[in-house]
Amino acid sequence: MPNDSAMVESVLKAIENERKGAVTRLIDWLRIPSISTDPKHAPDCEKAARWAGDRLSECGFKVEILPTGTREEPGRPVVLAEIDAKPGYKGPHVLFYGHYDVQPADPLNLWESPPFDPVIKPATSDGVGERVVARGAVDDKGQVMTFLESCRAWHKTAGHATNGARFTVLLEGEEESGSENLEAFVQGHKARLEKADVCLISDTGMVSREIPAITYGVRGLAYTEVTLHASNQDLHSGMWGGRCPNPISELCKVLAGLWDADRRVTIPGFYDDVRALAPEERTAWARIPFDQIDALKKIGLPKEADVGEKGFTALEREWGRPTAEINGIWGGYTGPGAKTVIPSHASAKVSFRLVADLKPTDITQKFFAWLKGRTPPGCRWELTDMHGGFGVTVPVDSPELKAAGRAVARAFGNEPALIKSGGSIPVAGMLKSQLGIDTIFMGFGLDDDRVHSPNEKFELECLRKGTRAHALLVAEITGA
Repeated sequence: MPNDSAMVESVLKAIENERKGAVTRLIDWLRIPSISTDPKHAPDCEKAARWAGDRLSECGFKVEILPTGTREEPGRPVVLAEIDAKPGYKGPHVLFYGHYDVQPADPLNLWESPPFDPVIKPATSDGVGERVVARGAVDDKGQVMTFLESCRAWHKTAGHATNGARFTVLLEGEEESGSENLEAFVQGHKARLEKADVCLISDTGMVSREIPAITYGVRGLAYTEVTLHASNQDLHSGMWGGRCPNPISELCKVLAGLWDADRRVTIPGFYDDVRALAPEERTAWARIPFDQIDALKKIGLPKEADVGEKGFTALEREWGRPTAEINGIWGGYTGPGAKTVIPSHASAKVSFRLVADLKPTDITQKFFAWLKGRTPPGCRWELTDMHGGFGVTVPVDSPELKAAGRAVARAFGNEPALIKSGGSIPVAGMLKSQLGIDTIFMGFGLDDDRVHSPNEKFELECLRKGTRAHALLVAEITGA
């Protein structure tokens, strides 16, 4: 493609001219309560998918809203859109992935405004900037909008939403509920999707408002539910206490053994395939302006709460080490007042964050074997593998990642940090294993965006600069 800096400047000007329109469009999308995990919101998910499809159609994409799941158990639809390359284009075929579904809004009483009635507020306490507050604001509708608005600006200015580059867009509707049907969807459309050379995802964050980032690695996940059964009925604690096992007590004792004194996971073989942190990686992370004690203070914890696997810093533990967590535990009577029972069973949700090279099914099997080896006398386990996803680490010297770095630097006026994320984006591992393509994570969230929490927000300056970054990435890969 010919070099055309004037065209790029026109695109950036179009983005500036549409700042208010972009916010209005984002608010329209955020009003749709597309909660994928709740069946009663299935029509809202369909509406949110069609809303996104309409915006892509306006920019010249060929759009399909495709069903997932089965006739008996339908899933949430996928938005699949394509735009052809102009003749002579030699750059990469990019697959943009995002999701339009959102987390449930509970607890509703902690929201300062209704979660699906977006409001604009000052971004910070000193009144600098603005933020939009709503469920899905940053995860992931606001971040997907940075791409959609880039397409709008390019389409308006150059007549082609990606300046002649070949793009495929896949917007999922079940990311927040485990992506249950995505793997089957990718398999069913593999012939189309595997033509892509690289995947681009905007669902990650920055170091700070001043320091943007390119994320080159995310952790995987293995999620389980375990139930310890004992008697075939709840028992009177006065008559049976001290005479038989209490599943709650026994489950707590077993799960407490998941970690040793150095907070390392005790499951045999858990660390066998963990990729060691490279010295240069640890050096680069140490230079990132991050204050763990300040981060703890923001969530109401003292400096003594800086705990984790011995021998690693907080960032190293988050970005480069696997973990085990108990996400919920329950059993017996939890209602008002007193009821003196020994319950028949007790349950827990236990998950593992995995780094690159760890296999979710392998870790789950090792965990289940570890539990069975510690079965309390007279009890039995009911073990459920709920879902999992692979961790991913992307080569930092890939041409596409370098192009993304240049685009972000131009958009923000600052070189991006190369970081990893402790969170999981299962689609990245799946695309790597099924299609053989790497993923560039070019995200614009902030650590105080309250992802998955009440009063989730996305700052309008992040929306603007994220849109600029996507537009400039198009310029990079098309030579404009």
